[in-house]
Amino acid sequence: MIDRSFLTVDGQYIGRFAPSPTGSLHFGSLVAAVASFLQARSHGGSWIIRIDDIDPPREVAGSAASIVRDLAVLGLVADAPVFFQSTRKGDYWLACKKLLESDNAYWCGCSRAEVPAGPYPGTCSEGLPPGKARRSIRLRAPSDNISFHDGVQGAVSVSIKDTCGDFVIWRADELPAYQLAAGMDDAFQKITEVVRGADLLDSTPRQIAVQQALEMQSPAYAHVPVATLNGRKLSKRLNDVAFSEIDPVFLMRAVLEFLGHTPPARLALDQLWRWAITHWKLSGIPAARMREIAEISGPDPLNGIL
Repeated sequence: MIDRSFLTVDGQYIGRFAPSPTGSLHFGSLVAAVASFLQARSHGGSWIIRIDDIDPPREVAGSAASIVRDLAVLGLVADAPVFFQSTRKGDYWLACKKLLESDNAYWCGCSRAEVPAGPYPGTCSEGLPPGKARRSIRLRAPSDNISFHDGVQGAVSVSIKDTCGDFVIWRADELPAYQLAAGMDDAFQKITEVVRGADLLDSTPRQIAVQQALEMQSPAYAHVPVATLNGRKLSKRLNDVAFSEIDPVFLMRAVLEFLGHTPPARLALDQLWRWAITHWKLSGIPAARMREIAEISGPDPLNGIL
């Protein structure tokens, strides 16, 4: 049993971990979970889990419960009931209607196959061309750059117009797009700071654009390196080894070392958490978008479980 008495919550800082239920927890997503948890705790704040279950065709039955259970094995327990995005579909649609009425968004009749590579050319931005029917809804890209300071990656400034153009916020299969749901829910849940993998850094300007169009407050952001093995992003479970079968201390040490924090030897799990919260600094995390597991100190750091 982990002693959780040191995890005080004052409600001033709210962090979150928001996995998609498309499979089991893996090392790469665990890195993001631990980083977001430690950033919240080091600020004396609370930490929540949000399941981004807005893409039913990609979901794996039972994976949401499995993710929550595997996190709990390591002591990563949310301070509020797990939140499911699927409960908010009506709110996403109402937001789309509001954006359509304000002309910040428009109906698009283009299929993916019809859209050329590069920024969306605005085919439907002034109305549906003859022969096209409503398929999706696109948010008009802001004319100004979206700029923010990332807590790990530094200054970021992106022209959405030049990178992707007007982007989909409501899909042709009548589901909310990720950028809409994530941007809305970070504001709705009053998230103070989003700490997640750098593979989502390119999504951040679009989520900020959603928040701006809906006159919502944007959180701060910090994007930690994505774990790679031989140059490939880790996106599968640890060799199908159940988290319950891996020594939690061993796994936590590997995550902390990956994040640039090397704890003393021979600490029990509760001592490891105490050390990590006390010594946690975003400035200690390598400012890279990707980082090889092999860069963790020590021989064969994950002992062949990857």
